[in-house]
Amino acid sequence: MPPKTKENPKEQARKVIKKVKKGAKAVKRVKVWTKITFRRPKTRLTPTKKKVKRVSYQKYPTKDKYTLVRYPVSSESAIRTIEDNNTLVFVVDSHATKKQIRKACEQLYNFKPVHVNTLIRPDGTKKAYIKAVSYTHLTLPTNREV
Repeated sequence: MPPKTKENPKEQARKVIKKVKKGAKAVKRVKVWTKITFRRPKTRLTPTKKKVKRVSYQKYPTKDKYTLVRYPVSSESAIRTIEDNNTLVFVVDSHATKKQIRKACEQLYNFKPVHVNTLIRPDGTKKAYIKAVSYTHLTLPTNREV
C-alpha cells in the first residue's frame, strides 16, 4: 500500500495524467552508431509454397550393365595397355563406382577383373582401366560386345 501524502487530490490527478501522457519512459534514448557501415536488419522470410509440382512422375535410375560400361577405348595407347599390362580401357558412366564397373565387366565379358582404376577426363567422361589376370582372356570387344 502506497504511503499517504497530504497533497491536494487535484494535484495528485494532474501528476498521474502527466505520467500517463508521457509514458513510463519519459527520457528518450538516442541510438549511438559505433560502426561505419549500415547493415540492413534481417527480416522474417517465409518459404514459398509451390503451387505445381515440377515433375509429375517419379524418375527411376537405370544403372544396368549396359548403361554403366559405354564403349571401349580403341586408341593406340589403349591397345598398347592391353598388350603390355593386360588392361582393358573403357569409357563408363560418370556416376559409376568401381564395384559396379567390376560387376558389369564380369557379366558382359566373362572375365574376373583383378582391380579397376578410374579417372575423369577433362571433357567430363569417366575412363576405367580394368586389369585382367591373363592375356588370353582379353580381346578388344567389338559391336555389343560393346
